[in-house]
Amino acid sequence: MKNKLLLTLACGILAIAGLCGCNSQKQPELTPTPTVTLAPTATPEPTATPTPELTIADISPMDLVADMKIGWNLGNTLDATGGIGIASERAWGNPKTTQEMIDKVLDAGFNVIRLPITWDGHFGAAPEYKIHDIWLERVKEVVDYAYNKGAYVIINTHHEEWYMPTEENKVANGEQIVALWTQIAEYFKDYDEHLIFEGLNEPRLRGTSKEWSGDAKASEVINYWEQLFVDAVRATGGNNTLRHLMITGYAASSSKDNLAKIKLPEDDKLIVSVHAYTPYNFALNTKGTSTWDKSKDAGDINYLMKTINDVFISKGIPAIIGEFGAMNKENEAERVEWVTYYLTKAKEIGVPCVWWDNGAFSGNGENFGLLDRRELEYPYPELLDAMMKVVNPD
Repeated sequence: MKNKLLLTLACGILAIAGLCGCNSQKQPELTPTPTVTLAPTATPEPTATPTPELTIADISPMDLVADMKIGWNLGNTLDATGGIGIASERAWGNPKTTQEMIDKVLDAGFNVIRLPITWDGHFGAAPEYKIHDIWLERVKEVVDYAYNKGAYVIINTHHEEWYMPTEENKVANGEQIVALWTQIAEYFKDYDEHLIFEGLNEPRLRGTSKEWSGDAKASEVINYWEQLFVDAVRATGGNNTLRHLMITGYAASSSKDNLAKIKLPEDDKLIVSVHAYTPYNFALNTKGTSTWDKSKDAGDINYLMKTINDVFISKGIPAIIGEFGAMNKENEAERVEWVTYYLTKAKEIGVPCVWWDNGAFSGNGENFGLLDRRELEYPYPELLDAMMKVVNPD
């Protein structure tokens, strides 16, 4: 009896626990919780920054230059020194540039405007060399006078007394060139192919016995700077990847020796810049002759054009004579004959020429004035007419 009671008690306990077969009510089986495998969270693809659409034509420099007929320099104006701020534009006696002035030039038949610009005095200290906003804005305003009318515009670094092509100055001056051109290129990045950058103007050993003749070492430094200039502009991207750039040799000299020393950077949008006031005694020497004698003086022009053709044009490298002219010596008829011959020979090899107009008409200096900017008149209409007859014969 005792054992039966113990067995009954044990069975009851096990039944409560659901472990004993003597419990007639079967416990429900638990449905196992399904294992849920979560898909890995996808890492979103980085949003690509859209490449800015270029608004500049991808054309060869030869084709670009072929569209240029004749040019005009706004000399002794934005390149003047000695003034304060934007007032420096008038420091050398020329009036403030206006839309009407540029219109007068374009209406006469010029389709290239070269704007010599001196940046010295308009930027801050090293290492940034930050260009003053007010100067950039004024330069842009003058650029737009011509650019908005469809003309080609060339801007440069002109009377910069801080660069000197010696080994001692090579690196420091190079850093400054990069700093300035990076800012200029960035500021004008959105302009199309009608805006051209010219890195240097007549870089030379100023104040030395070799100032205008130069030497091999100075040319090597200039070649180095020109490479820095090209690299700085290209690095700003956008339209500047296709912008045409003008490269200058020692002193922008037209001598065959100096032209042959130019080592062009590796780039396919380059144009060589040459300055040529020739024959010297007739065109540039204030104490020289006022007489043009084609029988003997034409040889100098012929040699100039042959040199440019041999060194560059025949090799598929375009060139522009960025400065040319013959000063007034009360000899308009002589200058008419000279400019007709000069431009005709330049046209034969496909080289456009840009008249150096410094706004000077009187005195004992270099009187290259063509447009009277105050009266908006051309004091030498026959000279102007002769120029246009060569470049615009129709």
